[in-house]
Amino acid sequence: MLAVMTLAVPLLGAAAPVTSTGWASSGSADVTTDNEHIVTGELAKCTVDGPYKGWTQGGATGDIAVFGAGSTGCGRSGEVSIAQASGRRFRTTVLQRYGGPVLTVRTYSAKCATTATGSGGEVAIGAVEGVTVPEQIPPNHRIVIPGGAAGTALATVILNETVTPQPPDGSLVTHALHIKLFPQGGPASGDIYLGTAFCDPFGKR
Repeated sequence: MLAVMTLAVPLLGAAAPVTSTGWASSGSADVTTDNEHIVTGELAKCTVDGPYKGWTQGGATGDIAVFGAGSTGCGRSGEVSIAQASGRRFRTTVLQRYGGPVLTVRTYSAKCATTATGSGGEVAIGAVEGVTVPEQIPPNHRIVIPGGAAGTALATVILNETVTPQPPDGSLVTHALHIKLFPQGGPASGDIYLGTAFCDPFGKR
């Protein structure tokens, strides 16, 4: 299974663009569970100002998750900034502790590029197990994993996530997949991201 969606975020009436910016990461985790805090930082991070490429062989983050190999590439073409990330063979067993599923993702990627007045992004996700994923993934497709106390969720899984500031400024962050643990509170907390790309046509961040 392969799902690809594209989203463009324009900013109307913008002034002439300044130097655009962008960065990408193959993944990251910031999770607290059973008094254990695991932080990976941005894996294989690149930026359009350098380093222009990143690579990670992956590895285990305690017994929270296993990231496979991942890579990134960033650069500029004239005034356009482009940032992209990919990874494979992700697996997390953290929800098993609480009666939830093992989540695996065979492949994933995220990419963004600036335009004269905004940014556009796209993701691709292949072979997800542990949750049911539609053939075509709309932006910010949310899957709730039930099983928490008093009817709360163990986690939410957000596919093809796009985050834009309010009010919009032309920038965006896109994640191929985002796992948020116990969003309503519980014995664990934190976030796991697969494939992150950020673009800003006006260089504000």
